Amino acid sequence: MTTPQELPDWERRVAALWERLDAHEPADFRARAAALAAERPADDAAALFELGAAHDSTGQPDEAVRLYRQALDRGLTGLRRRRAVIQLASSLRNLGRPDRSVELLTAERDIPADLLDADETALSGAVDAFLALALADTGRDREAASLALGALAPLLPRYNRSLAHYAQALLTAPDGS
Repeated sequence: MTTPQELPDWERRVAALWERLDAHEPADFRARAAALAAERPADDAAALFELGAAHDSTGQPDEAVRLYRQALDRGLTGLRRRRAVIQLASSLRNLGRPDRSVELLTAERDIPADLLDADETALSGAVDAFLALALADTGRDREAASLALGALAPLLPRYNRSLAHYAQALLTAPDGS
């Protein structure tokens, strides 16, 4: 197990693994993330989040949802908590639960800015952008467009690749008419 004194090293190794995401086959990336998570206690919220994100980023949203929920239930805080909510909501949307995605992201959007630190606040545009996607999937297109356009104003610090993909998918999705 990693001691508290070694935590910064663990964080650096996690960041280094994410920097090489595209250099690994999905199963290899998940195995490496699992090995890092295994260094921490079984109920460590940060390790559960990182493992969930590894599953999410390699095409296993069902497992990601389970791990994100565990991380949040175990008290995940700060920037990872906000990322977990965004990523959980996105995975739920991809699994056909846009209604639940709207609920999660609306609640996240309603958190007063003074209760968030600067890193968490920096993801407010991402919250809006992913909420717009979920709203579009629930037929609330005007709200979705409003949020999406608002989210384009600031430069997003994360999720650029995912948003570009999802924005393109909106253009080709059936309009329901």
